[in-house]
Amino acid sequence: MNLPNKITVSRILLIPIFMLVMLLPLSWGDWHTAGIDIPVNHLLGALIFIIASTTDWIDGYYARKLNMVTNLGKFLDPLADKLLVSAALIILVELDHVYAPSWIIIVIISREFAVTGLRLILAGTGEVVAANMLGKIKTWAQIVAVSALLLHNLPFEWIHFPFDKIALWVALIFTIWSGWDYFDKNKGIFKNSK
Repeated sequence: MNLPNKITVSRILLIPIFMLVMLLPLSWGDWHTAGIDIPVNHLLGALIFIIASTTDWIDGYYARKLNMVTNLGKFLDPLADKLLVSAALIILVELDHVYAPSWIIIVIISREFAVTGLRLILAGTGEVVAANMLGKIKTWAQIVAVSALLLHNLPFEWIHFPFDKIALWVALIFTIWSGWDYFDKNKGIFKNSK
């Protein structure tokens, strides 16, 4: 396994650690700053999520720089993104005090399943579809939204600006748009099926 794929696998391996930090019923207390309280486990979970998310950029950078783009990497990279973001979104729904309406989360995760299914169909024809620019923007919009929600809108709370809520809506828009784009560009696969 090459270096970029190992970095991608490390992102997948950080998911259970992130989940344990966020879901174990331990009271780690609150962190206080600028008149804002945030549970320590949410702060730590957000840091793990952000570190895991940055590996998305790192693995892609090294894959291109070292000319190590592989079909395994094209498959694992978006899968790792989907697993990480889906785990975080589901956890956000469980956190009652965080703005994460379940219907938005269902739409986002449904799109991820649908595009993964499309990729599997295309893989059956020998075509491996790498993430396009719109898909990458969607992923980063989701990462920003999840990070802001996990951090309880920390940088913006003191000015009462709902960045976390706006970021989630932006992520939803790019999620729907990029999903439509994938299906529109590959609609021929359905026309040729029996």
